[in-house]
Amino acid sequence: MSIQESATARPAGRPRSEKAEKAIIEATLDLIAAGMGVSELTIEAIASKAGVGKTTIYRRWSNKEDLIVDALATLKAPMPELSGTSVRDDLISLVEAMRKESGEKRGRCVMNIAMSEADRYPRLMERFLKRAVEPRREAMRGVIERGVATGELRPDLDVDMGMALISGAMLWHTKWGPAGALPRDLAQRVVDAALAGMAP
Repeated sequence: MSIQESATARPAGRPRSEKAEKAIIEATLDLIAAGMGVSELTIEAIASKAGVGKTTIYRRWSNKEDLIVDALATLKAPMPELSGTSVRDDLISLVEAMRKESGEKRGRCVMNIAMSEADRYPRLMERFLKRAVEPRREAMRGVIERGVATGELRPDLDVDMGMALISGAMLWHTKWGPAGALPRDLAQRVVDAALAGMAP
């Protein structure tokens, strides 16, 4: 096969560069973690920090909001494997994942955007919640509903309220609690405090 024939045999378009995508995601997270809000964040700034051209970004993301959603979603660690041995153990696993994420600077930037930008960018938050938050919320709901079914939790338990008690306690410690690293036993303490009101 000649060089010309070989060239024409290649598929059209450039191959996606994982290295470039990683650099773009990293640059986006670095800028957000440095305190740049959604409004201030620009494709130009991201491209400059990532060392790529704007067209490289637009080839992969149609707009800034889509890029931010994908970037923030990478901060969510994989769902912890739940043993299913007890409601307490599974809830602690879920809450411990939240504790570890909140201890990272980039992880905190997710909370900052959620608290300050949700009203201004509802579509961004809707997409982010669906992609990164909803799976964890449904996992917690499943654990609590299982506890009601097995008798580990009260039969008249308001499942949404139970979820709010646990998530709200973690939010308080993450956003408004004492400065410094979150206590290593925080997940156990939060779950045990919630279960005190949720047990039969």
